[in-house]
Amino acid sequence: MTMEVISDAELIQHMSARREEALVELHRRYAPYLLAVARRMLKDSDEVQQCVQDAFVNAWDYASRFDDKKASTKTWLVTICHRLAINRLRGTNLDTMPLENWDAPERQPDHVERIYVEGALEKLDEDEKELINLAFYQGYSHGQVAEVTGRPLGTIKSKLRIALNKLKDSLKGGEANE
Repeated sequence: MTMEVISDAELIQHMSARREEALVELHRRYAPYLLAVARRMLKDSDEVQQCVQDAFVNAWDYASRFDDKKASTKTWLVTICHRLAINRLRGTNLDTMPLENWDAPERQPDHVERIYVEGALEKLDEDEKELINLAFYQGYSHGQVAEVTGRPLGTIKSKLRIALNKLKDSLKGGEANE
């Protein structure tokens, strides 16, 4: 059976068994999404590439911990990448494999996905956009967002939850229209 025809969960199982071709296929499927997340948060293209590489290295290292009942493969990988980007923004250095040693193939980002996300963000009001930008693209903690905006922490958490639910609903609608 070739890796292209198996499910994401099966790919993760193969990665747990240290089958490199499963990692290569996972990279082929999801690198564009991770690149989009990292590009939105990090300015330097080398940092973006390193962040995506680190996300896949972490996925490889922790594949045995993946639980498809808790999150989809895409959500799991994007979460790993997002957290690594936040660590980079906050100055937390991580030991990683050098970029030149990473030989997984790359493909161009999925521009349709980016259009959906940008469209979903445009549906938010300015306050919600600001909170999403601070928390997810600039890597601020909820407490830091509260400090920057001068609002109570509970208000920030509630408003972010509402904004994320709006994005989720909007993106579900976008996916249904594909």
